[in-house]
Amino acid sequence: MITFDVLTLGAFVKEQENFFTGARINKIQQPTRREFIFNLRNNSETRQFYVNINPQFYHCCFMSKTNAEKRVIEIPQKPPMFCMLLRKYLENSRIAKINQPENERILEFYIETYNEVGDKIFLCLAFEFMGKHSNVILYNYDTNLIIGCAHNVGADKSREREIFGGLPYVYPPRQGVNNNWTSLLDSVEIKNSVNNMIDDYYTYFISQDKFKSLSSNYKTIICQKLKKLNKSLKQMEYKLLSDSDSDKYRLYGDLIMANLYQLKDFSKCVKVYDYENNRDIEISLDETKTLKDNANKFYKLYNKAKTARTKLTELVNESNAKKEYLEQVLYSVESAETIRELQEISGEIIEDKSVSKSNKNQLEIMKIDLENGDRIYIGRNNRQNDYIVSKLASEDDLWFHVQNCAGSHVLLKSQNATDDLILRCVKLAKEYSRAKDSAKAGVIYTKRKYLRKPPGAALGYVTYKNEKEIIT
Repeated sequence: MITFDVLTLGAFVKEQENFFTGARINKIQQPTRREFIFNLRNNSETRQFYVNINPQFYHCCFMSKTNAEKRVIEIPQKPPMFCMLLRKYLENSRIAKINQPENERILEFYIETYNEVGDKIFLCLAFEFMGKHSNVILYNYDTNLIIGCAHNVGADKSREREIFGGLPYVYPPRQGVNNNWTSLLDSVEIKNSVNNMIDDYYTYFISQDKFKSLSSNYKTIICQKLKKLNKSLKQMEYKLLSDSDSDKYRLYGDLIMANLYQLKDFSKCVKVYDYENNRDIEISLDETKTLKDNANKFYKLYNKAKTARTKLTELVNESNAKKEYLEQVLYSVESAETIRELQEISGEIIEDKSVSKSNKNQLEIMKIDLENGDRIYIGRNNRQNDYIVSKLASEDDLWFHVQNCAGSHVLLKSQNATDDLILRCVKLAKEYSRAKDSAKAGVIYTKRKYLRKPPGAALGYVTYKNEKEIIT
């Protein structure tokens, strides 16, 4: 991507100078360590001035409402220390003038404000857009001393220019002029204004970067959980197989009790006839116990093994259900197309109640409007699937899902579901599933009244009956 250069900053400053001059700083927010939002009001208009000092996306602009939503900016409940410092000194103050030093990617706000005792003071807020050295610095214009900055720079990071509170503010050392760069102004079509060009250009790259990063992070978390779960399942299944001969304890007890009066107590072993397998066997005993006590010991071992096997089977079933659920979540992440869709399922991936609460926004469920008022709903994740079944569906609506495969819930609301319409929904159910590239896949469908969500079941999980299957 093309970097935010001197020419673009100069064009932006020239275009927006009238609004900046005399604007009041109403509110300051810092969503992340490298992002800042200043609510500025001037000429009966309030606008959001956005500053990004990320080494990849450093720039500034006034955000449109549409692009602000695309950037998916979340304001933390507890602001960072530097944000609190800026609020202390700058909120409700006015910008006297702005300036861009010659041939520098620096934007300066010169601000008139008052100190604690009511004396007028002059401050300067410098936004430096210089790659990995990008920074936001607040200093006293009268004394030239730095009050605070977004990133402190010590001698270990820079031999030429240290930046932290109490030091004099100096401009960065001048670099050799390079006239061979590609300017953003020359490379991007300017439709309305320089500001809109900057806003649109960086919104696209920032949103793409956030989407890829979030998607990759979620996939990693889910795959780690699946790997751990598969390992645990293998161990439990091996345990079930190894305990498959637990029935021999019951047999030993039965054989001892059947021959109780033919054998002697306190024996090391006994030979009996195994009537179940038609053979003679030898059973080792505890010679300190009677035959009856030995039989009871075998019955206890059998009951213990039986109880353990039952619980282990329940755990296997629960683990398989959890595995199916995680595979469904993984499919939701892989099929997501926007950051909003990823945020809808973040509560299922990150076990944090605050995340779940913060993402209870309105669901953007995919729908297809048909003739005669018919409509098809397609759930793209477990939250949407659950909402479709529990909130949108009526008893006689048809529900579709790919058999034994992660995929979307498809709901058809129609007064007259023709064969062609059913076939269309079947194809949609296959298309929005892991089986979309398969040569053949079974799609089941039934009426909503035949669906049931078991108590305590995972989000989006349902059982069904009276279903029909179509191979497509």
